[in-house]
Amino acid sequence: MVMKVYSPEFKADAVALYLAEPGGTIRSVADDLGVNHETLRNWISAHRARQREGAESVRAVGSGAPVGSDTVLEQENKQLRARIRELELERDILRRAAKYFAGETNW
Repeated sequence: MVMKVYSPEFKADAVALYLAEPGGTIRSVADDLGVNHETLRNWISAHRARQREGAESVRAVGSGAPVGSDTVLEQENKQLRARIRELELERDILRRAAKYFAGETNW
């Protein structure tokens, strides 16, 4: 069996598409994209694990030093900027997906 290699952008788009469809199942989204449902499930699990790690690191930063500490504030700002970049990327992915699916309709 040939293993397909998917770009990180495709993986992120696929996860974003699944998360954007509240009633959609992993199997239905995977079928729409032509991907094995277990592959998509693995991508979603990895995405959620990364989110949990990010949330835990934010909590850990706030618990170690006094609130006014410059290093704590700098580290928190760095993490918040990274989160903003991630959210902007997800927003852009959703916009591209919406344009793609809007172009497929034959009204």
